[in-house]
Amino acid sequence: MATIISENTVTTRYWHTLDDERVQCDLCPRFCKLHDGQRGLCFVRQNLGSQIVMTSYGRSSGFAIDPIEKKPLNHFLPGTPIFSFGTAGCNLACKFCQNWDISKSREMDTLMSRASPEAIAQAALDHGCSSVAYTYNDPVIFHEYAIDTAQACRERGLKSVAVTAGYVCAEPRAEFYQWMDAANVDLKAFSEDFYHRITGGHLQPVLETLLYLKHETQVWFELTTLIIPGENDSEAELEAMTQWVVEKLGPDVPMHFTAFHPDWKMMDKPHTPASSLLLARSIALKNGVRYAYVGNVNDKAAESTYCHQCGELLIGRDWYVLSDWNLDAKGNCRFCGTKCAGLFNPQPGDWGAKRQAVRF
Repeated sequence: MATIISENTVTTRYWHTLDDERVQCDLCPRFCKLHDGQRGLCFVRQNLGSQIVMTSYGRSSGFAIDPIEKKPLNHFLPGTPIFSFGTAGCNLACKFCQNWDISKSREMDTLMSRASPEAIAQAALDHGCSSVAYTYNDPVIFHEYAIDTAQACRERGLKSVAVTAGYVCAEPRAEFYQWMDAANVDLKAFSEDFYHRITGGHLQPVLETLLYLKHETQVWFELTTLIIPGENDSEAELEAMTQWVVEKLGPDVPMHFTAFHPDWKMMDKPHTPASSLLLARSIALKNGVRYAYVGNVNDKAAESTYCHQCGELLIGRDWYVLSDWNLDAKGNCRFCGTKCAGLFNPQPGDWGAKRQAVRF
């Protein structure tokens, strides 16, 4: 449990003092070196009295109930509602950010909603949700708030889902994922040039997070890549990315290829054509990815789940609405008995596509 210094400000663990009296934040690979009073790039972590504090604890940019497929997660409790919330700020600087009004906010007024971890968990339970998502901006930067909330959720039998870019250092990563049940990780591209030039970060720490999730945790995770015309959509890069995923993470990690629309600092790029998403999906399937999807476009065939053994339709999807369900109570294909990777209830949820705002 985080120690509260003052309203919405709590102590943190991952930092150390430098010889010049600055304090270095060790939460993420940015390693922001801060003078007293200075904030890191994420904005919500600050050097206050020669220690790094988090200044947005208990404050949110809003709460809503979403379909879990919107995270996107297609193999984790399909059809169920997920209680979603985020804060403000981000530790990356993606020029294409499609939540920039939240992730790049420098105004604490963005965080008008207030709720304790216990209140969030109880609200999720009261609204019939199976899980809580830490989303809209990256939960890495509200590490303490997310962990305390996940602990409160676990006490009530709720699952926790991180929607993240995976840009975090090893020690806080291990503490964070101890409390997570599932994650969707943005693998934004498969080149260091893209990460450095367009996100202000680096590729390798993200790959290390993915390897950690696969080989050192039981967390279910899926990958999302926003396909941006002319930036990360070449066949060569998609070949390299999907081959790496199968070789290092295995064939059962689902991949989502989603459509870009011009936003924030990348207004000069066109919308992603559906053909680019389908090409990415076909390359992934060719290279052995068993579950590959498109997103931000409506294509029932490419949004649905198929048995990797017999090819039969297992879960039909139309946007966020489930249309077919051919898994047995154990999550196996009804046609050939092959296990479908993921976590499934005996029967699918029926939440559908609706989004419901929640006020405290």
